[in-house]
Amino acid sequence: MTATIYPQLDIPQTIAAGPGPGNTDARVLARFAGAGLADHMHGDVLRGMVECKHMLRAVMGTDNVHTFGVAGTGWSGLDAMFAAVAPGDKVVAFVNGTFSGIDALTIRMKAATAEELAANSLDPQAASVTIIEVPHGQSVTGEIAEAALAEHKPKWAFMAHWETGSGRINDIQGFSDACVRHDAMGLVDAVSSLGVENFRIDDYPGVHAWASCPQKGICCLPLTYAPVSFTDRYIEVLKETGARTFVHHPIMEARHWGIVDGKDVEKGTYHRTHSAYAVAAFHEALRITLEQGVAARAADYAFHESVLREAVSAMGCEVTSNMTSLVVLNLPGDLKGREMELVQTCRAEGFGIWPTLSEPVQVRIGILNLLSQAAITDIVNRFAEAIRKMGGEVEQAAVDAVLARHYDAAIAAE
Repeated sequence: MTATIYPQLDIPQTIAAGPGPGNTDARVLARFAGAGLADHMHGDVLRGMVECKHMLRAVMGTDNVHTFGVAGTGWSGLDAMFAAVAPGDKVVAFVNGTFSGIDALTIRMKAATAEELAANSLDPQAASVTIIEVPHGQSVTGEIAEAALAEHKPKWAFMAHWETGSGRINDIQGFSDACVRHDAMGLVDAVSSLGVENFRIDDYPGVHAWASCPQKGICCLPLTYAPVSFTDRYIEVLKETGARTFVHHPIMEARHWGIVDGKDVEKGTYHRTHSAYAVAAFHEALRITLEQGVAARAADYAFHESVLREAVSAMGCEVTSNMTSLVVLNLPGDLKGREMELVQTCRAEGFGIWPTLSEPVQVRIGILNLLSQAAITDIVNRFAEAIRKMGGEVEQAAVDAVLARHYDAAIAAE
């Protein structure tokens, strides 16, 4: 058999205007490419990891010692977070979109008994897990969380902070309060909120484990480190029950970051082969986040999202989301129902917007690390042109007026 050697792979530059991955900062890319090929136990690599864990605690707003990065994507961090869920554990999981739905599947796999896994290993119906379905486009409220936890009294409760499947922010305060009242240990998917919303995880004592990702609010490369943070109580439970994983075991992972027996130590112990490139990139992304300030970055997201929201509304679109990094919308008038067609056309032209991944199909336009007048104006004008190409009408003067009013006012205020 003759091997085929394909031409060099050239991937063109596109506008990553979807829910994520976002646009990696040029400084992060430079650190990634500029890192020396160092042994994964080299002193500078380990020093970088120690500095990363301390900066990450500042970004997340926590005193949790077990705060570090799990090598991989956001799914790697989530898998580590769910590691403490044991077969037969009673869990309540709130689902209001695609990604919280996948999280809930992970939970059912973790909580399933051997018999339940054998019956359907890819979609186990774990009797100990209760799924609370909240309709697409609606948020999980504190009242919903309270009612479910009061009724079921679970060991664990799960919620996504921000659900990018439908662009909804869920009530983290109400969820935490309900967990405290009913002594449930909260698990939170913060993949889309960390680095975008201004919050401190220590302000939510009902939540005992958090998992995020590198390539959204942290603006790093997808395959670097997924931020996680665990309370002492979570770690003690994990010690008692063990976990079904070695690779994503939170206690084992923490050791390589210099976190041993609940304390920071001078030098960690080997768990996996870390990449000097990934450490350098993650380190720079955290530096940028702290230089900008979480509060200032959150304010920038809120401002630019409000401009985009008003601009697409001026085109006749109906916005149904409330996130500040993502606008989810229905197309206007006669174009309703053609959302997938519009998205595919835009993506073919290097304008990387996304559809929702569950019904009803909507359009998702993201602004991750696209926080400038030039970037938002480009997105708005490209989207307006896409609507025109499909036969829709856009009053460009009205759209331009929205952009001018917001950005002229911002410039005048500086």
